[in-house]
Amino acid sequence: MIPPPPVDVCPVAMQELSGLTSDGKQFFAVSDSDNGTLRIQVMGRDCVVTRTITAPVDPYDVEDLAMTPDGTLWASDTGDNNKSRSTVALHKVSPSGAVERYRVTYPDGKHDAEALFIDKSGTPYIVTKEPLGSALVYRPTAPLRTDISVPLEQVARVSLSTTDTPGGPLEGTLDSRLVTGAAAMSDGSVIALRTYTDAYLYPVPDGDPKDAIVKALSGDPVRVPLPNEPQGEAIAFDPDGTLLSASEGAGTPIRAVAGAAALAQPPAPTTTAPPPAADQPQSSAPADSSSSSWQNWPLALTLGGLVLIAALVIGLRFRRRA
Repeated sequence: MIPPPPVDVCPVAMQELSGLTSDGKQFFAVSDSDNGTLRIQVMGRDCVVTRTITAPVDPYDVEDLAMTPDGTLWASDTGDNNKSRSTVALHKVSPSGAVERYRVTYPDGKHDAEALFIDKSGTPYIVTKEPLGSALVYRPTAPLRTDISVPLEQVARVSLSTTDTPGGPLEGTLDSRLVTGAAAMSDGSVIALRTYTDAYLYPVPDGDPKDAIVKALSGDPVRVPLPNEPQGEAIAFDPDGTLLSASEGAGTPIRAVAGAAALAQPPAPTTTAPPPAADQPQSSAPADSSSSSWQNWPLALTLGGLVLIAALVIGLRFRRRA
């Protein structure tokens, strides 16, 4: 099925919008430049700011925003253009603005990352922005803590092909390959990754969330073009499965692709006929008569030999009596 084109919802006044999420009634947006304070803008469906959640923390470079079903917001302070950070951070923000900061470290060096999603168990996943090679997906190896850094582990690699969807700041093939945002449905059924030009939807199979996420990202996604966004970095889902996207640049709109999540369907389970029970006879096709005769030739030779031997013995007896 071909996805419908995105439809403008409303223009956003933020100049550097980098993260977006939604509870179906309101939009929540974050900028990657908040001048020493983490501010999350709460907007109505007309993009008018109704309030600001201000968290008393000084982020370095916030690049994405996610929300769990209880309304908790997660800000991904993982931007690192110059590969200079020894740790990156995740900020867990309550609707009232109370915040907990968790520092995490990569196992294999420094990365720039602009994408965050949360699985249905509440585990955060960071997706890197790689100009060369595949995007890398990391998750914490242990429960997050506020007092020490927790190591991350790489759990997946995602390779995206170049597309001809117009848009992006680079005006080249990298625009359609760099991962700039991520999101997950609140029930965990679909993951979305986006580039400057396209979104990719991955259906998540049933089962343990950690295994299911790895399986999902190794599968074939549904591509949803998001053309003509000047610097598309935000992606989100409404609870009804509508896909939302947004770009940097004051006055650029939040856009919606209705029913997008339904386009990502998990593959049908593979079914095979069960083996016959041990006490059940196995059916077989009748054998060809010619092949049966060839299969029985050893028995025929054996019987013929016995008959010949019997005849010789009887003949010897008759000769002795003569």
